[in-house]
Amino acid sequence: MKALFLQLLLISAAMAAPVDNVNAPAVKEGDSWTYQTTTEKTTSGWAQTRDVFKVTRVTSSSIYFTVQPNGSTQPPKELFAGLDWSRIRDIGGQETVVNKPLSFPLNVGKTWKLEYTEDHPSNKQHRSEKWTHQFTVIGYETVEVPAGKFKALKIECEGHWTAEIEPTKTVVQGAQTNAEGVSMSTQVANSAAGAKSGRTYKAFWYVPSIKRWVKSVEEYYSSGGVRTESYTGELASFEVNP
Repeated sequence: MKALFLQLLLISAAMAAPVDNVNAPAVKEGDSWTYQTTTEKTTSGWAQTRDVFKVTRVTSSSIYFTVQPNGSTQPPKELFAGLDWSRIRDIGGQETVVNKPLSFPLNVGKTWKLEYTEDHPSNKQHRSEKWTHQFTVIGYETVEVPAGKFKALKIECEGHWTAEIEPTKTVVQGAQTNAEGVSMSTQVANSAAGAKSGRTYKAFWYVPSIKRWVKSVEEYYSSGGVRTESYTGELASFEVNP
């Protein structure tokens, strides 16, 4: 009877135990991945590219790598990321994490949040932008990409952005012809500062043996709820060191 009770306890503990953690990969110099990226924008239409990502060195805090269009003879672009492949950018003179698709160790149900504010961003119509992202590890899915079929851990991100709008001045000039000749008129319209907001959606399918995600989706929505940009990356080929 005592043995049966202990057995039941062990079974209960196993059932209650969390899913095994997925730790950070051992990224090494020479690891490379080729991604096929499909870009869709309401302003410029549809485009598809292939880029090679290759690790040049790994330090105690960063991964240094190059990105180059597949087959290009031009020098590659040199970049760096965190050891979790987080994207880092200078904002106001400080290195700031602006994308964090992975947060090791990964396990199903884990969540993390990313927030940052940028003054005078690349969009010149915006005085400032605040971005908020909530990431969640959903679970394992089978996903098929040009490089093959993989069992991947899916991470989803729901986010939103808020922008403070710069006040603008619009000048409209017109010419009017009458019996006395041509007269010019000028009208100046001022628009006050305001605010608008939108949403973002991201998803990443991470495979530990590949050391990166095999597929990614990033979508951006305007204040009117319209998708303005979409980026879908799919792994086409890879070479990783054991």
